[in-house]
This record gives sequence, structure tokens and C-alpha cells, in this order.
Amino acid sequence: MSDSFDVVVIGSGPGGYVAAIRAAQLGLKTACIEKRDTLGGTCLNIGCIPSKALLHASHLYEEAAHDFGKYGIKVKGVEVDLKAMMTSKDGIVDGLTGGVEFLFKKNKVEWIKGAGTFTGKDTIAVVLNDGGTRTVTAKNTIIATGSDVASLPGVEIDEKKILSSTGALSLPKVPKHMVVIGGGVIGLEMGSVWRRLGAEVTVVEFMDQVLPGMDMEVRKTFGRILKKQGMTLHLSSKVTNVKKTRGGVTVTFEPVKGGEATELKADVVLVSVGRRPYTEGLGLEAAGVAVDERGRIEVADDFSTNVPGVWAIGDVVKGPMLAHKAEDEGVACAENIAGLNGYCNHETVPNVVYTWPEVASVGKSEDDLKTAGVAFTAGKFPFTANSRAKANLATDGFVKILADKDSDRILGVHIIGTKAGDMIAQAATAMELGASAEDIALISHAHPTETEAVKEAALAVHGRPIHM
Repeated sequence: MSDSFDVVVIGSGPGGYVAAIRAAQLGLKTACIEKRDTLGGTCLNIGCIPSKALLHASHLYEEAAHDFGKYGIKVKGVEVDLKAMMTSKDGIVDGLTGGVEFLFKKNKVEWIKGAGTFTGKDTIAVVLNDGGTRTVTAKNTIIATGSDVASLPGVEIDEKKILSSTGALSLPKVPKHMVVIGGGVIGLEMGSVWRRLGAEVTVVEFMDQVLPGMDMEVRKTFGRILKKQGMTLHLSSKVTNVKKTRGGVTVTFEPVKGGEATELKADVVLVSVGRRPYTEGLGLEAAGVAVDERGRIEVADDFSTNVPGVWAIGDVVKGPMLAHKAEDEGVACAENIAGLNGYCNHETVPNVVYTWPEVASVGKSEDDLKTAGVAFTAGKFPFTANSRAKANLATDGFVKILADKDSDRILGVHIIGTKAGDMIAQAATAMELGASAEDIALISHAHPTETEAVKEAALAVHGRPIHM
């Protein structure tokens, strides 16, 4: 077995495994070092995929238990079989991680099962999972080790009473009361799962609205939707203490600007305050790889580091921590290594919150454009005026398009709606191609579909929506 490779990828998440496959497709002898027993990284194993499985299952339960009546469907005795739900989720994960292993074999990517550490800029020592060791050399190394859960100072996550997103994916029973610390994407998704299954869910968020970083109108509107669904939100609040008790956990928080403290008693607490680059044990110092003040590996536009032959992609570099962003970077990085011109446009990477309704965005928000001094025109169309949304009795939300005031070029699109995650692809495509709002307005959209709201929002940019 050879220990010399053209490309060695450390980490097999969406960025890493895609980079490895693309490198192999380009004729480069490739290996991937992964210490988990399964491929796919956080996303496939304990992130994107299992959370979406539970989001889907919990939504079906909520529909059957509480909403079928409005469609004229009578259902009796709907119950949650949590064990079966978790088994289904695990089966989905197993199928997809096994699929990545199949793709490695198909593309002749060698999976080195163990933890890798740089001992030099082109040498990596691997402690194998079977107890052995192996040293490999690489002309090019791609660091794709992803990210890990960020913690609150003084709060120890035990995955029993105080949970990270990992523990929230595998609770043995539905809690009576869950407190979620952090009103970002992960916290709201997992909070939604357990609220639908019967838990009382309370979210404590430091900022003045949920979903920090997204368009302010979207944040405010979505917060109202969550409250209507039964979720309790404490905004502009900071957690000062989390204490385990015999019966559960007590969370203490107070207003950010000062004021009286409040105590909440819960069965479990989900700590969801972000993620941080995972580079522990990599030996970056031995390779001479530079990191910034936030622990992210510094890279140029082609994903090369300050060390020739060492590259980095995904959550360990700057930018949003998104699986599809990592995939795009993985392909581009592999192509750059092969001497091609790898391409990745971070301005058109969409962001999706997979709640119900979903929230999706791409490009700039109104605040972004105002801060940059860019003149723009906004066009908005509500789903209350969309025939398909009305037929589905799912009219929460809207589509908003932001276009340059002079050129009409689309600068940002923001959607709250049941199919927002799918619809945002049209917006990303339009922006990638430099389309204008007028371009979208001229394109025929099938009727009746929720995508017609995108066309109407584009028409609204010019003050001429048809159905509003």
C-alpha cells in the first residue's frame, strides 16, 4: 500500500468528500483521512441530514394530529412513536454515509481510517482506528475538518440535560419543557422539532430578533410566526447561569441592557450559540499554516494557505458555515490543484432555515445595502395573494427582491414560505447570471405554483404586480 499521494484530504464532510472525489476524477491519486466510523462529517452524521429527517417526521405528525381537520380529513388516535422515528432517522443517515463510501470506491479514493496530524508541510502522521499508525506524504493537502459546537463559558454540555445539537437529535423521550439558548438556525430548527412533538419550547436570544444576520423584515415576521405556532421567545436577553437540578435544569437570564433576572425550569436545555472551526490536533504549527484571530485558517481566493501545497475549505475558513458552500469550495479547490480555474462565488451562496414555513435568502439584505450606500428598490409579494399557497392553506410569508435602483440587477432575495428552500435556487441562479428584476418578471412561471410569488415580487420592484 503506497503512502504517497497527489492529494490528501483531511476530513470527509461535504467539503472534504466532494473535494476528494473531484480530485480523483481529475486523475489525481487521492486519499481521505477520516476518524469517524462513517463518512460524511457532521452534516450527514449529526447535522443536516438527521435534523431534516426529524423536521419532516415531526411536521407530518403535527399535520396529522392537529391540522388534517381543516382539509376535511378525520384522524383519530395519532401518536408519536419516538423510537421508530429515531430508527427511521438513523436508517436515512446510514444509507447516505454508506453512499459516500460507495462513491469513494467507485472513484478510487482511499479512505484512511484514523486521525491525521501534520508533522511537516507535506507529511501527515495518522493514528489509525485499529490502533496502528501510518505516515503519508502528499503533494497537496486539503484541510476540510469542519467545525464543532461552540459552548457557553461555565456551561458543561453532557448531552443528557444540557444538550448540543447532537444530543437534541437523539433524545429518548419528548421533554415537557425545552429551553433553547440561541435563536439561530440550528436552535430554531431543533426547537421546532420538539415543539411539534409536544414539548413547550422557550428560546432565549441575545439579539433583538431571531435569526441574526438575516434581513430584518424577515427576522421580525418569522418571529411572529414562531410565536403564533406556540414557541416562547425572550429576545434581547443574556443567559447568566445554567444549573442542573435533580429534576432538570434551571436557566437564569436577564435583559441585555440590564434589569431583573428571570429563572426558567426545564427538562433539557439546548445550547445553540454557534459553531467554531475544528482544528484541534491537526498540528498546524508543524506545517506552518496561519490562522486568524477566530481560529480560521487563512486562505487566498483559490483556497491556498500561506504554505505551498496546503489548502483549506469549508467551515475552517472564512464565510458562512454551510454544507453547500463547503461542497462548492471543495470542487473549486480540487480543480485549482489540477491546474484548472476553479470557481466559487460566495455572493450567491443561499442560506436556508428548514422550519415550517422555511426561510431562505441569497445576496444582500436591506441593511447591508443601506450600510454600503447602495441605492435599491424593493419588491415584495405575500403568499396570501398566491393561489397555490391559498389552496394549500399555507399563506404565511412573502418573497422580497432587492434590485439596484439604476441597473435593476438583482442584489438580494429573501423568502419566507413553505417551499422557500427550493425556491431560493431560482434567485441564486438569476444572481449568478447577473439577471435583473425585469428578467425574472418576463419569465413564465407555472400556474398554480408558489414560484409565481417570485415573478410577482419582481414585478413589484417596478410597481406593477398583477395579483396585489
